[in-house]
Amino acid sequence: MMEVDIGRYSVLLTRCNGKYSAIGNQCTHYGAPLVLTGHKVRCPWHGSCFNAVTGDLEEFPGIDSLPCHKVRIQNSKVYVTINKKIGAASLICAETLRQENFGGRIIMASRDDLLPYDKTRLSKVMNVLSDTIVLRRMEFFHQYGIEVWLRKEAMSVDTEKKTVTFADGLVQSYDQLLLSTGCAKGLDVPGMKLDNIKMLETPEDARQIHAACLGCNVVLVGTSFVMEVASYMIGKASTITVVGSSEMPYQNTLGLEVGKITMMMLLENGVKFYMNDHVMEIKGVNGKVKEIVLKSGNIIPADVLIVGIGSLPNSEYLRGTKIQMNAKNFVVVDKYMQTNIPDVFCAGDLASFPLAVAKNQLVNIGHWQMAQAQRIAALNMLKKTTELTSVPYYWTVLLGRTIRYAGYGEGYTEIVLKGNYESEERKFLANDEVIAAVGLNYDPVVSAVAERLLSGKVITKKEA
Repeated sequence: MMEVDIGRYSVLLTRCNGKYSAIGNQCTHYGAPLVLTGHKVRCPWHGSCFNAVTGDLEEFPGIDSLPCHKVRIQNSKVYVTINKKIGAASLICAETLRQENFGGRIIMASRDDLLPYDKTRLSKVMNVLSDTIVLRRMEFFHQYGIEVWLRKEAMSVDTEKKTVTFADGLVQSYDQLLLSTGCAKGLDVPGMKLDNIKMLETPEDARQIHAACLGCNVVLVGTSFVMEVASYMIGKASTITVVGSSEMPYQNTLGLEVGKITMMMLLENGVKFYMNDHVMEIKGVNGKVKEIVLKSGNIIPADVLIVGIGSLPNSEYLRGTKIQMNAKNFVVVDKYMQTNIPDVFCAGDLASFPLAVAKNQLVNIGHWQMAQAQRIAALNMLKKTTELTSVPYYWTVLLGRTIRYAGYGEGYTEIVLKGNYESEERKFLANDEVIAAVGLNYDPVVSAVAERLLSGKVITKKEA
């Protein structure tokens, strides 16, 4: 693979089994450079994967396929003719249906008042403008005949009559139904109705948190994505305090050892931690947050409380149906994203699904990339039988350093390290011998591991 310039354009010229191809040189997600692995090119930042010959999108969170250009070989020279048309999108079920030439009616209904946007950016750049993170503008949906109903909340589903009833009283029939209503955060303690208690779910939430925290005492409850908020607030808030129920941040997703490193990075920048603890009460003055009372008895001064815990599935509207849900009210699906009810599918944070790299164990993974990959539901709606084979890929940014994670590490027994994570650069690779890898500023190793796991080949301890 090599990058070449053609006029104002840069393309990747690849040769696979003697065949030359010319494709786009940047990932369609955030514009990252690409790495060649076999017959695929991968994004080393977030794990997107494309066919090196056709440019077709094979793994999310890429938004479109790579543009593929005409190649001609003459007199031992390679000639490339630029094709300025970018391939069809595959971000959501509706787009996949149109991509697969489905000609029927498609309705996307959401209780939100915004078109689909990139939620991964909310905790990284909090004063973001909504228009800058919208994935598709309304013109796109008009062009492809996709109806978008905003501020339209589903209240109930009748799977026998095949109808959905909305809050405004409208009853809409369906032939096939995708449930993708996600999850919400929540904290159930006295004082939750006070002002300046924030949950980060929308661009407006992000802007309000940014404005409310400047020069103030900020307390964050949770130790996963809200660590990005803690990192963002350094130098902006007066004090930053994190309250977590685990021993270390990111412990459930990245493991104890990696969590220790993230905690150390933030401690060095003035962030305080109260771990193995819980919020018992929120006290206020004049209707606003003033103090956070912990189970340990500690009392933390707070002007703003940011709640980042709880993964409460938005499945209330499914109560009374025969759709199977687990004990935590997540919707159970098979490897085709099909529920136990014919013509009803589920994807995203709401789904409990069999994960191929975890021996088909039923899991719930609230990652952006995995939610997009589950749009295979659209293919199965069209009777184009497709199994979910994606490898989970997760990334987070703290203090300008990027942590990337591939695989599913729950139940790991050992960590194999590459590099010295106590050093100034703190480069490391933590890898259980077969199930997961995590790296700090160690590109493109994690993407290479994701590709290996996807191929079904075992990574031995010696190789790790």
